Amino acid sequence: MTSKQRAYLIGLAMKLDPVYNIGKGGISAEFTEGILEVLEARELIKISVLKNCDDDPKELAYILAERTHSEVIQVIGKKIVLYKESKNNKRIELPKAKNKKE
Repeated sequence: MTSKQRAYLIGLAMKLDPVYNIGKGGISAEFTEGILEVLEARELIKISVLKNCDDDPKELAYILAERTHSEVIQVIGKKIVLYKESKNNKRIELPKAKNKKE
C-alpha cells in the first residue's frame, strides 16, 4: 500500500465511529470473527481500546491485522483503523499506485 492510499484511507476513517471496543477481555476468537465480518461488509473500520484494557493498542492492532489478514492503517491513542479489501462488497476505490520507472 502506498502512502497516498494510506492517507486517503485515514481521511475516510476520520468520519467513522468505532464499531467494536476491546476491553479487559482482550481479543477472543469470536471477537476476531466479528471483526472479519464487519471488514467484509465495510472494508474500513475503527476499533476503540477501552481504558480497562491493559494491552498496548499498537500490539492489539497488529495481532488483529494478522488474524484477519487486514492492514493497520493507523493507531492513534486508543483508536485502531483497519482496512481489508472486500471480496464481495467492494466499496472503497483506492487511488492508483504509480508505476516507478527504472
